[in-house]
Amino acid sequence: MAPSAPSGGSSLPSGFAVFITFPDLLFIFEFVFGGLVWILIASSHVPIPLIQGWVMFTSVFCFTVTTLLLFLYVICAHGSRTSWITLDAAYHCIASLFYFGASVLEALAAIELQVGFPYKHYHENIAAVVFSFVVTLLYVVHAVFSLIRWKSS
Repeated sequence: MAPSAPSGGSSLPSGFAVFITFPDLLFIFEFVFGGLVWILIASSHVPIPLIQGWVMFTSVFCFTVTTLLLFLYVICAHGSRTSWITLDAAYHCIASLFYFGASVLEALAAIELQVGFPYKHYHENIAAVVFSFVVTLLYVVHAVFSLIRWKSS
C-alpha cells in the first residue's frame, strides 16, 4: 500500500485557518489565560520562592512557545511536513505536564498563604491557582486532540 498524503483532518492548519480549526483554536485561549497566569504569579506574594519560581518558569515558557507556534502556523512555516504534527503533539503533552505540576505547586503556595498573610495576597494566589488549572485543562484538551491528529497522520 502506497503512503498517502495526510488527510484534511490530520494536517496542521495554515494561515488564518489556525483561528477557526479545532484544536488549534485553543492557542488563543492558552495565550490569553497563560498570560493571565503569568501576570498573577508575577504580582503575587512569594511565600515559597522555589515553588513560585517553577510556576513562573512554566507560565513564561509555555506563553512564549505557544506564541511562537501560533505565529509559525499563521505564516505557514510548517509546510506539509508531518514532523510539525509530532512537534505539536509533543509540545502540548509537555506543556500539560508542566502546567499540571505548576498548578498543584501554586495551590500549595496558596494554602501556605492562608494563615498569617494579608487577604489580598491570598486572593491573588487563589486567582492564579484557578487560572492555572484552567490553562492546564486547555493544554490537556489540546494535547489529546493533537495526539489524535498525530496518530492519524
